[in-house]
Amino acid sequence: MTTSVVAALQTGAVGLEGLLSREDEIRASGAALVVLPEAVLGGYPRGEPFADYFRASVTVPGPETRALAGLSARTGASLAVGVIERDGSTLYSTVVFLDPSLGLVGKHRKLVPTARERLVWGRGDGSTLPAIPTAAGLAGAAICWENHMPLLRAAMYAKGVELWCAPTADDRDVWQASMRHIADEGRCFVISACLYGESGDDPFRGGSVIVGPTGDVLAGPLRTGEGLITAEIDLEDVVTARHSLDVSGHYARPDVFALSVDERPRDGVTFLR
Repeated sequence: MTTSVVAALQTGAVGLEGLLSREDEIRASGAALVVLPEAVLGGYPRGEPFADYFRASVTVPGPETRALAGLSARTGASLAVGVIERDGSTLYSTVVFLDPSLGLVGKHRKLVPTARERLVWGRGDGSTLPAIPTAAGLAGAAICWENHMPLLRAAMYAKGVELWCAPTADDRDVWQASMRHIADEGRCFVISACLYGESGDDPFRGGSVIVGPTGDVLAGPLRTGEGLITAEIDLEDVVTARHSLDVSGHYARPDVFALSVDERPRDGVTFLR
């Protein structure tokens, strides 16, 4: 059986208890994979004192990811959750993947923060570009404007990603065009979850959307408030769509173009012994 239900949960940065309160809604949806917005745990930077923002961040792994793993186990849904991760004294915009049976199974750190995000977030490296098996298919993630990075997209397409998770804070109408383009280009299902509501001086108006592998909108965009949108998907549609376009397979030209991806961790200090 290749069909399953996927979902995008549109919400504000409601904190851990707020996320855990959505348990019944997630379980009732029957979703095998649920994507949540960027920075839904920890919050989008609002200009508050850095020490306060730092205290609201989470460690990965840590008590918050254990709680999210419990939510995944109780609902039976894999989760892709945007968090503000603390590592040492640096913060990262990160997506954590939770599996109902295995708990925390991977993370992706945003490679390039945008505009004022650069004042508070560090840059990820190539060591966190996972492709995660889920009951709904092989999932990968790109956060917000990372989705505009052609070489990142090419790298993830080459990993065979079937489910493209796009947590975001971008509520512009043009974001819908980007999500449809990626679905059509990568011949994958795109699940994008956007922040919603007030965050300091920033009003986020959502726009969560689910798109099929030829660019057809399957659910959303959601503009009316918080909520969960779902779509039933069939992975056979990915196979069929890639018959005509497989950008890292028969549509590639390795004799003309080459992409090298460095997946080694790039720590600030390396100790040689």
